[in-house]
Amino acid sequence: MTASSSFVNNINSNVALASQPIVMPNVQPDVSTVPPKVPAIHLVVPVSHPNESDAHPDVWQPTFVFDNRLITIHDSLVLHDSIAVAVAKGFDNIQLKKLALSYVEYLGPKVLKMKKNTERSSDSTKSSGSMSRGVARLSAQALAFALNTLLHACHDARGTPLSHPTFLVWASNTSLGKTLVSAGLAASSLLSTSHSRPRKFLYLKPVQTGFPSDSDSSFVYRKLSRLSLRRHSLFPLFSSNHVLRASVPAANAVLGQGIAENGECEIRHLGWYEERVLEGERASAAASELVCKTLYAWKDAVSPHLAAQRENAVVEDAAVLRELLRCLRVELEGGGDEKKEMDAFCVVETAGGIASPGPSGSLQCDLYRPLRLPAILVGDGRLGGISGTISAYESLKLRGYDVVAVVFEDHGLVNEVPLLSYLRNRVPVHVLPPIPEDLSNDLMEWFDDSCGVFDSLKEKMLSAYSERIKRLHDMPKKAGEIFWWPFTQHKLVPEGAVTVIDSRYGENFAIFKDQNNGFITQQFDACASWWTQGPDATLQTELARDLGYAAARFGHVMFPENVYEPVLKCAELLLEGVGKGWATRAYFSDNGSTAIEIALKMAFRKFSFDHGILSEDNTAGRSVELMVLALRGSYHGDTLGAMEAQAPSAYTGFLQQPWYTGRGLFLDPPTVYMCNGVWNLSLPEGLCFGNPKLENIAFSSRNEIFHRIRDNSDLAEIYSSYISQQLSQYSGSGGFKHIGALILEPVILAAGGMHMVDPLFQRVLVNECRSKRIPVIFDEVFTGFWRLGTETAADLLCCVPDIACFGKLMTGGTIPLSATLATNAVFTSFIGDSKLKALLHGHSYSGHAIGCTAAVKSIEWFKDPQTNLNIASEGRSLRELWDEDLVRQISSIPVVQRVVVLGTLCALELRAEGRNAGYGSLYASSLLQKLREDGVYTRPLGNVIYLMCGPCTSPELCSQLLVKLHTRLEEFCQIKEFTKF
Repeated sequence: MTASSSFVNNINSNVALASQPIVMPNVQPDVSTVPPKVPAIHLVVPVSHPNESDAHPDVWQPTFVFDNRLITIHDSLVLHDSIAVAVAKGFDNIQLKKLALSYVEYLGPKVLKMKKNTERSSDSTKSSGSMSRGVARLSAQALAFALNTLLHACHDARGTPLSHPTFLVWASNTSLGKTLVSAGLAASSLLSTSHSRPRKFLYLKPVQTGFPSDSDSSFVYRKLSRLSLRRHSLFPLFSSNHVLRASVPAANAVLGQGIAENGECEIRHLGWYEERVLEGERASAAASELVCKTLYAWKDAVSPHLAAQRENAVVEDAAVLRELLRCLRVELEGGGDEKKEMDAFCVVETAGGIASPGPSGSLQCDLYRPLRLPAILVGDGRLGGISGTISAYESLKLRGYDVVAVVFEDHGLVNEVPLLSYLRNRVPVHVLPPIPEDLSNDLMEWFDDSCGVFDSLKEKMLSAYSERIKRLHDMPKKAGEIFWWPFTQHKLVPEGAVTVIDSRYGENFAIFKDQNNGFITQQFDACASWWTQGPDATLQTELARDLGYAAARFGHVMFPENVYEPVLKCAELLLEGVGKGWATRAYFSDNGSTAIEIALKMAFRKFSFDHGILSEDNTAGRSVELMVLALRGSYHGDTLGAMEAQAPSAYTGFLQQPWYTGRGLFLDPPTVYMCNGVWNLSLPEGLCFGNPKLENIAFSSRNEIFHRIRDNSDLAEIYSSYISQQLSQYSGSGGFKHIGALILEPVILAAGGMHMVDPLFQRVLVNECRSKRIPVIFDEVFTGFWRLGTETAADLLCCVPDIACFGKLMTGGTIPLSATLATNAVFTSFIGDSKLKALLHGHSYSGHAIGCTAAVKSIEWFKDPQTNLNIASEGRSLRELWDEDLVRQISSIPVVQRVVVLGTLCALELRAEGRNAGYGSLYASSLLQKLREDGVYTRPLGNVIYLMCGPCTSPELCSQLLVKLHTRLEEFCQIKEFTKF
C-alpha cells in the first residue's frame, strides 16, 4: 500500500499573467476541442527548450493561452508531497477568475496524478530528462483538456445533471447520523467486490459549521480510506477532500495565520485540500474515486444562520445553489468521455434537521427546493423519534420532494413498525444496527455489520433513479398517445417538441431535457400558465400548507344554505377589495367561463326587471330577445353562453362551435400601443368620419392615456356620439331585440391578441349604458388581482360595474375557483316568494373550502407590502415592473409592429402579413424556441408574443427577461431581413 497527501491553500498565487498580447516564435499550439462560443485554453509548448541541457526533468511548467493572455503555472509539478496554488488575483476577465479558482478547487488532484504518471514513467524507462519532458508535455495536454472541460462547465447553464444518481441526505433532527449514512453509501458504492469496473462517489457538504474541528467531508474521507484498507478493495482508490470556501475565523483556524478582515462579507476562497491514493488488489487497474467537498464552512459549531451572522459571513441561497450546481456539473460531467462512462453516485448532505436554517436564514428544505433532488431521510429510532420522523417526512412532501427511503439507527424500540404503517409501504424503512458507545476501533465493525443495510439502501436509490429517468424519457411519447391538449393542433407537435415539466418552484418550471444524458433546467413561466400564476416560491409553500390544512379540515362540503370559515372570509375579502364601494354579494363557481354564464343571467334578469319585461308570473313575452353589447376581439370563455357573447372569431367559427350565432352588437374598439418609443391611438374606420384631427393621435406617456382630463376632450364627445348612434337601433321601445347587458374586458383584450383598448372609450361606453339602464359586466378573469398593476382594472377605468367576474390569479393559480360579484340592486331582482325566481345555477364544487382558502391567502399576500414588495406606498398599485428604456428599444425594432406594457404584462405583435398573421400563425415559432433556450417559456397568440410575470416579481428579473427578448428579436429581425434577398 502507498499513500501520499498534500495540503493546499490559496494565499500565495503562483500564476503569472502577462498583460501584453502573445508573441511566441517556434510555438506549436495544441487546442482542445470545446463547444462553440466557449473560450478555449491553448497549451503552448516550445519546439526546442532554450536550455535543453539544463532543464530539470522533475519540474513541469505548463504554459497556457487564454483570451490572448499568457498564463504560466510555475512549479506546478515538483516531485514532493505538495502542490502549488493557482489563484488569479486581479484578473480583469471574470472567465479567468472562474478558471483559476476552479483550478484550486477541482484540478489539484488531477495535476498530482499527472505528476505521479510522470514520475512513474520516468522511473520505469530510466530515460533521460527529455523523455520525462515528453511525458510532461502529454500530461500538460491532458491538463489543458481538463481545464477546457472545466471552463465549459463554468459556462454551461443547463441545470441539474441527471447523468448519474444524485440524492439529498436529510435528517429529522441533528446528530442522527447523516454522515454515517453518507459514508456507508460511499463504501457500498466503491468497495463492493461485485463491481466489475471502477466507480466514482461524490460527497458534497454545502454547509458546514464547527470547522475545522468538525468536518463531515473529512469524516467520510477518512472512514473510506480505512474501510478500503480493511476490505482489500479490488481497484485502487483515489480519495480527495476539499474545503472550497470558509469564513475568516474558520480559515484562520486552518491556516494558523491571520487573514485581514475587510468589513464586507467575510467568505474567502480557502482551497484546503488533501488526497490519498490506496492501491487495490488490481494494482495496474484504473482507480475508483472518492471526491469529498465542503462548499462553505464556518467556525462556530452552531446553526448555520447563527454562525454566518456571528462571523460576518452570510451567504445567500442563490450563491449556495450556484456553487452546488457547479460542483455537480464539474464532477459528474466535466471529466471527459472516460469519466462520463464511469458509474458515479452522488449524495448532497444537508446540515442539521429538515427545517434547520441555512446561512441566509432560509429553512434548508426551502433552500434546496429549486433543485428538487430526491431525498433520503435519516429518521430517529429513539423515544419520540416516530413523531419527529413523520413530521420531517411531511415537511419534505409538502414542498414537493420525493422521499426515496427512510433509514435510522435501531434503539430497540421497533420504530420501523409504526413508520411503515404510516407510510403504507410507499417508502421503505431501513434499520441500521446500534452504534457502539465504544469507538475504539473507529466504527469499522459497525460499518461491516451495516454493510447489508447500506447495500439494500443503495439498490433502492439506484432503482428509484432508474425509474425516474425512464418516466421522464417515456412521458412525451405517452402524452402524444393519450392526451388531447386544448388549443393544440396535434399534427404540429412532434414528440421532441413536448415539454416535460418535472416541477414548478415559484415562477420557474423545472424542465427535463433529454440531451447529454439528461438534465433538469429552469425556465421562467412567461405565460404565467395561461395567466393564472402569481406566487413566488415562498407563497407557493404557504399555499401548499394552507391547502393541505383545508383539505384535512373540510375536504369538500356543500355550499347552499351553509357557511364555513374559508368561504366566508373569501367573500369578505372580495367585497372589501375588488368589489369595494359597489358590490354587496359574491357568487362562487368553478372557473372564468362559468362565472361569465352566471353574470349574463344576472344582467339579463336585472335588465328585464328594470324595463318591465317580466310579467306578474315572472315570465317574459315570447317576442323578446336579449343581446349583449361587446367589443370585437374580446373573449369571455369556452362555454356555449359565453361564446354567444363575443364577436365572430377563430374560436367561434363553424369548425369550433356550430351552434354559434353571436347574440350581440359588437363594436370595433379604438386601441393604444407603443411603436418606435411612442404611445399611439388607433381608431377604427367607423370612428374616424374622415376627420383629419383624429389621425396620428399620440401620447407623451402611458399615464396620459389613463388621465381623467381626457373626459372633457373632443374625442370623448366623438366616442359618446358614436356609441349612442349604435345603441339607437336597439332602443327597446317596443322592439323585438334589446341590449340587455354590456360585457367587456377592461383595458386589455387578452385572448384576442393582447390589445389595449382606449380606457376613455370604455369609460364612455359604461356611462352611455348606465344612462340607458343597461347592466354593466366587467370580465376581470384575466385583469383582476394586480394583473394590470391595480387590484382591479376598474381602478384604471375610473368607473365601476354592476357585475364583475374574477378567477385565475384569485387562488394564486393553484386551484380553479371563480367569483361573480354583484350590486345589491342586481341581487334584489332575484328575490321573491317563489324558489323559481331565485338564481337556479350552481356547481357541485361551488365555494369549495380548498379553493377559498387559497384565495384568502393569495388576496392577502398580493396586497400586503410586507409580502409583496412591489406594492407602491399608497397601496393601490404596483411599482413599474418593466424597464421603460428597454421597452422603448423593443418597440423600435423593425420586426415589431406594436408593444403593450401594463402591470405584469409586456406584449408585442410581430409585423406580419397573410398566413403569418393571426391566431393560426406559426411565424413566431423560431423566436419562441430561442427564448426557451434562454430559459424563458412562453406560448404565443399567433404572431403576438408576450411576457407575463407575477405581482411579486422583481423589476430586476423583468429586466433580465426584456434583455433576452430584445436580443432574440434583434436576431429574428436580421434573419428576416436576410431571407428577403
